[in-house]
Amino acid sequence: GRLEAVTQQMGYHPQYLDSFLKMQHYLMHMDGPLPFDCRHYIAIMAAARHQCRYLVNLHVLQFLRAGGDPQWLRGLDFIPPKLRNLNEINKILAHRPWLISKEHIEKLLKISEWSWSLAELVHAVVLLAHCHALASFVFGCGCEQDEGLGGRGSLKPLSPGNQCFCEATTGNGYSQELLRINRKRSLDSCMELDSLRERVQRIHVETEGREEMRLLQQDQEGEGAAEHRSNPPAGLSPLTDIDGEITSATNLACYMQDPDFGYQDFARRNEDPTQVFRVQDYSWEDHGFSLVNRLYSDIGHLLDEKFRMVDGLQSSAMAKRQGCEPSVFKRGIWNYIHCMFGIRYDDYDYAEVNQLLERMLKVYIKTVTCYPEKTNLEMFDRFWKQFKHSEKVHVNLLILEARMQAELLYALQAITQYMI
Repeated sequence: GRLEAVTQQMGYHPQYLDSFLKMQHYLMHMDGPLPFDCRHYIAIMAAARHQCRYLVNLHVLQFLRAGGDPQWLRGLDFIPPKLRNLNEINKILAHRPWLISKEHIEKLLKISEWSWSLAELVHAVVLLAHCHALASFVFGCGCEQDEGLGGRGSLKPLSPGNQCFCEATTGNGYSQELLRINRKRSLDSCMELDSLRERVQRIHVETEGREEMRLLQQDQEGEGAAEHRSNPPAGLSPLTDIDGEITSATNLACYMQDPDFGYQDFARRNEDPTQVFRVQDYSWEDHGFSLVNRLYSDIGHLLDEKFRMVDGLQSSAMAKRQGCEPSVFKRGIWNYIHCMFGIRYDDYDYAEVNQLLERMLKVYIKTVTCYPEKTNLEMFDRFWKQFKHSEKVHVNLLILEARMQAELLYALQAITQYMI
């Protein structure tokens, strides 16, 4: 059977893949503060910020399989206010995480009946950071482009031969157990999908009828009804074709507000030095890990294992080509990524970055990290032509984890400041 594109790429580093699958499965499918349908909708919101159709379509189907309301797929105007209120920190974390403050946290925790609990918010923050960073990996390794214009993002029933990548097997112990746990879910998917199609189609027909009545009342001459027939309601029509088949969510704009908000260079000459995030004052090891683990049990251990796993991946060939030790080379990439988000290490000489990383590699890393939707296959092919594909995947794993940790550091620091 065919593994999903993300799993295929991560499979070049099977130990990391196993660690990734454990965290992904726990975050999406195990007990936690957030309902399962909300988890997948938050993932849709996060992936939409980077126009990542691959992840949006995957979580649209997972959202429906978890019993989510198809009406929500029409966009942010059709979801509960509590979820919609998450849009602001989703936007900030995705593009300029240094702007997040304790005021953003306080606003979410103190909005009358739509307030979040601390545990729910930590779960949501981890989901957002995870999906933003994973979007970078998807674009960086060409998974989005590989889907092709015709078949990109088409939603198909999950079966043992076509699994969600968080359920895929890599032949090792944990993943085999994961496959066993999910086997019944996979075998039931055909009947489940039939029911799902009927439900979505019914909602679509009902909604279309209500919209048509409303438009007819507004415009007795029928112009509104004609326009409605040529432009079906956003969010629903992409989910069903004339045969009731689930296809793809083509209109990603309905899942985000302020689409023009994007990354801006943190390091400007007139930048206030007090805004620099110093790891010596707030680090993952000394602060973030304990906070996230206390509010969302065990996720800290799984995240920490993933960070350590990517740090332990062998990169002797890459480092040898640059004439340095593997640890020095990897730290140069990691610190360069954090530097773009305003995170600095007092014990690091940043002049090393320009010595270690050639220009094309820096351009590639910055694009995949800060605006992954602008990445193309030509960029992937051009950087380090002499390097193996597995080594390029290794660079993208470093980008994924460094970016995720950067977002978590800013969000968790803001939560800590609110608690204090």
